[in-house]
Amino acid sequence: MPTDPTAVARESPEEPDSGEAEPPVPRQAASQQAASQQEEPADADAVLAAERAHLAESRAALRRMREHAGSLSADVAADWVSQQFLESLLEKRVAALADRPDTPLFFGRMDAREDRGDLPATMYVGRRHVHDGDEGRPLVLDWRAPVARAFYRAGPADPMGWRRRRRFGFQGGELTAYEDEPLDGRSLGPSSLLTREIERPRTGPMRDIVATIQPDQDEIVRADLAGTVCVQGAPGTGKTAVGLHRAAYLLFAHRERLARSGVLIVGPNRAFLAYISAVLPALGEISVDQVTVDDLLGAPAAEEPADVAALKGDARMAEVLRRALWRQVRKPEEGLLYTRGASRFRLADREVREIAASLRGTMRYANARAAFAQRLAHRVLVLMEQRGEAPDDRVQDQVARSRPVKRLVDRVWPKVTAEQVLHRLLSDADLLRAAARGVLDEDEQAALLWRKPPRSHRSAKWTAADRALLDELNDLIERTRSLGHIVVDEAQDLSAMQLRALGRRCATGSATVLGDLAQGTTPWSARSWDEVLRHLGQDGRVAELTTGFRVPGAVLDYAARLLPHIAPGLAAPRSLRAGADALTVRRVPDLAEAVVAEARRALDREGSVGVIVPDAAAAAHAEALAGAGVPHGLLGPDSGDGERLLVVPATLAKGLEYDHVIVVEPAGIVAAEPRGLARLYVVLTRAVTSLTVLHRDPLPAELGEAPAR
Repeated sequence: MPTDPTAVARESPEEPDSGEAEPPVPRQAASQQAASQQEEPADADAVLAAERAHLAESRAALRRMREHAGSLSADVAADWVSQQFLESLLEKRVAALADRPDTPLFFGRMDAREDRGDLPATMYVGRRHVHDGDEGRPLVLDWRAPVARAFYRAGPADPMGWRRRRRFGFQGGELTAYEDEPLDGRSLGPSSLLTREIERPRTGPMRDIVATIQPDQDEIVRADLAGTVCVQGAPGTGKTAVGLHRAAYLLFAHRERLARSGVLIVGPNRAFLAYISAVLPALGEISVDQVTVDDLLGAPAAEEPADVAALKGDARMAEVLRRALWRQVRKPEEGLLYTRGASRFRLADREVREIAASLRGTMRYANARAAFAQRLAHRVLVLMEQRGEAPDDRVQDQVARSRPVKRLVDRVWPKVTAEQVLHRLLSDADLLRAAARGVLDEDEQAALLWRKPPRSHRSAKWTAADRALLDELNDLIERTRSLGHIVVDEAQDLSAMQLRALGRRCATGSATVLGDLAQGTTPWSARSWDEVLRHLGQDGRVAELTTGFRVPGAVLDYAARLLPHIAPGLAAPRSLRAGADALTVRRVPDLAEAVVAEARRALDREGSVGVIVPDAAAAAHAEALAGAGVPHGLLGPDSGDGERLLVVPATLAKGLEYDHVIVVEPAGIVAAEPRGLARLYVVLTRAVTSLTVLHRDPLPAELGEAPAR
């Protein structure tokens, strides 16, 4: 196993999984069975006893902190609203201080070279801050604290004032092992503790990687809030976990600001969100919303051909929509007559046209409509003043709300909704032609136009692509609220119009953009991250993660055969795990029979099993497994499933992982959609321990010959 003196250690082999990135790191481990090689000879049992005592002290202190938070009362608030707000804060504080017995309270320790003044000589690093209630002495430092950065970044080239890094292994909540890394450049052998941990089967949802964050990942996690970061990550490189940890870090470093403006996690589907749902709560962040794009923009009520959806998702549609909206403003054909008592005040039609023209396109539609009424009223006030009257602002508001002004505004600048405008655009060939002139050609206009328009916008069944267009129109009418930060996963699969919708939600904030261009499976998938950032409206930098920790090397190399055909500009990823026996490719005469037999073999091994099949075949394979008495679940688009073996439609596999993966009929997966080769790349890279490919039809030519066994 390769050596890496700066990498971060893992918990013990029995500890539940803590995320995607699990680097095999050379260290000397100590447990009740193995002694540690330290800078100074020490009895391993005595060291373990001392560390366990610190763990017990820290847990007791955390319990006291939680009891203290629970004893606080919101009655000190001055009013009922403040009291409710304070009660909510206290409840969140108590929840954040919960001690999870099966989760390590700390996972690392740093020992200083010399006296550091106000800084501690020994620093324990964990998922949250714990201090002694009586003395205020820090027992565990939050991994996000500035001083804890050294735990992830210190190395022989720059020890940052520290002489030793210690990491701990746990079984459940019990500390069972430790290992030391002197920061003086001495080379140590591979760690058997870490080797067992990285290859240990996993079940359940994704867990945090806070104990194993690598220096290049830490740089992304701790990037400043003001900057947008785009992460191109090959399979198994931990990009999703990095994005979630970045959200947790920003909430710690900018708590007050982000508490006001908000943080949002956007994932590709509900099954994916269920898979990642435990990460942020484990890091003490329990109030971050996690949504899909459909949750944000509205669930689609209909489907449409892929080429039409791709056209609607094109960035050029933004200009078409802008023109269509402003064509709702009609040319004034008459003036305004306003009567006040015995006085009559008249604005000529020419003056009304000048006011309308001066406002057209200068601000959002609804604001301009309100300004139109105020400008008309102001002109009337000028006429009043010319007659010797002295009207004030209240009179102007009265004029703006008067019946003559409201009638004129409704005729010239009608109140509209996004649904009304889009319904007219897709139903009216003349409006579409005028709005799309010079932007879309005639064939594209014909593709957009509804063949059988619904009677009204209320009866229209909007598609997913329509939802992004409606969001664009809504923002042209009234400004969309911006959040402080959003994390967007699988961003390569979003259309330009969907990206614009997300960009509006961080227009005054920033974003963390995650994905892999090689895994783009939609007809509108991005070809470059610069393109994605441009549609988001964000200036940012692109960071690339190419080292995989989860997917065995043999599996990753096999899937990488597809890269020249789906993403020729990307470098092939590399894995730190050889996995020589991890890959099996077998042609079989009867797929259903072979899948049942392979599923039984996989269940005899430890860990989760994913049977990934073409979508159209999912129900049939689930039925075959049921008929053979093999316990299983069928993964759906809205949620995960608790079964150890899951039948997974290929289109739902992205972002998920299983210890043992059985991929059924690759040719069928490729044939099912236009970017089927990219979909196949996705499903081939879901395996953590083993991949078995079963096929009856010939393999796609791009995969080449089956690997020799």
